[in-house]
Amino acid sequence: MSDPEVIVIGGGVSGLSVAWWLAEAGIPVEVWDEADQPGGKIATRAAGGYLTERAASLMLNFRPEVSRLLAATGLDADRVSCPGPPGSPRYVLQGGRLVPVPMRPGALVRSPLLSLRGKLRVLAEPFVPKGRRPEETVSEFVQRRLGRELLEKTMEPFIAGPLASDPDLASAQAVLPRLKAIEQRYASLALGIFVHRVLKRRTAPIHEVFSFRNGLATLIDALAAAPGVRVHARHAATQLEPTRSGWRVTGNTPGGERTLRARHVVLSLPAAGAATLLRPFDDELEGLLRGIEYASLTVVHLAFDRSTVHHPLKGTGFLVPRAECPQLTGCQWVSSLFPCRAPPGKALMTCYLGGARAPETREWDDDRCIAALMAWLAPLVKITAAPERVWIDRHERALPLYHGAYPGRLGAIAARLANWPGLHVAANYRGGVSIRDRIACGYAMAQGIRSALADSGAPLPAAAFRSFPMHAVGGSSC
Repeated sequence: MSDPEVIVIGGGVSGLSVAWWLAEAGIPVEVWDEADQPGGKIATRAAGGYLTERAASLMLNFRPEVSRLLAATGLDADRVSCPGPPGSPRYVLQGGRLVPVPMRPGALVRSPLLSLRGKLRVLAEPFVPKGRRPEETVSEFVQRRLGRELLEKTMEPFIAGPLASDPDLASAQAVLPRLKAIEQRYASLALGIFVHRVLKRRTAPIHEVFSFRNGLATLIDALAAAPGVRVHARHAATQLEPTRSGWRVTGNTPGGERTLRARHVVLSLPAAGAATLLRPFDDELEGLLRGIEYASLTVVHLAFDRSTVHHPLKGTGFLVPRAECPQLTGCQWVSSLFPCRAPPGKALMTCYLGGARAPETREWDDDRCIAALMAWLAPLVKITAAPERVWIDRHERALPLYHGAYPGRLGAIAARLANWPGLHVAANYRGGVSIRDRIACGYAMAQGIRSALADSGAPLPAAAFRSFPMHAVGGSSC
């Protein structure tokens, strides 16, 4: 078997997305993954009529790259959309009860979520001077523009929940790049959003919320099965070396040690794993990657007989502010989002424990997790019986934390990578943690690799020139 043009080390959604876009262009690529099957943390479990996800449970999309990939793979036919309008209720816990989160500025004024003083502070946003400090945290940015109350009751749980992060430490530039850009251009979030609406531009588009009939593992299967992508399980890279014509990769495989050469290598590994491979030839880049922090997360799936849950469960679920309960960051009403995830007459909820604000929960055993969740959930959604089934997934390094001067760290990583032509890093610590972001970043990276191969004079298949348009179908910060 001949050496490929590109080797991707790591078979999670980041690496597979790069590989899929390259294969779509007719560029052969080989993917090494040390696990028994690709997908990383994305895995779907089917048991007893229930369908649960080990990590991410759905996709929220507004990127054309994602739409194009779904159409090209035929996954559009397998999509399962969240029922109801895009504005289906989302809740936050406040004072021991669930309060709907207003999704439009006008609704915020009428909502009981904020006090009169908090609402007046939000309405004063257009008169707040533009910020001058690029290194602001999320908390500093939101409090400066919209006030402390909105930060604590809405923004903090949104950062602590889906991102498992701490707004007091997270970089506003890294976590809220669109809002920071609007402020810098228009000096006001309200004015910027108004201008974009008048001009019919996209600022915060309505998301498509969906999964697939057989879960998110369907996406992984489709990416890994693309013609031109050779995925090798139980291939653990142990050594990476630069050569005159590219890179040499050595690893342990079921058949023994194996060495390959390629013009381009994509490291799609957790930061510490990539750092280990880089140590022999770039200790500065190794240090930058090893300094990236991760949050642990425990995902608990609870199945109930529907007759024992006396809340209507209409909506997506709820998020939890730090002041209400630091250990529980959120709960999704999965069987309301996607009725096919549970048998008729049953309710399925997925709860998230830990994150940056409660790392101690990684030490909780199963019994403590379940007992704590039932103590919190029973009065909120009126549960009168124990769960019939429970599944628990633990992630020691669930999500990277965009804490501190994170844009500076990413800039330094990019500068070091520039010294090593053909070496790339594709992982959720660059460009966003969602599946949507990973697919979009995969497109951008594949586009760059294709251009580099063309510029180097490497012979490319004709398909590389006709099926991979060089104009971007969507912006990327990867």
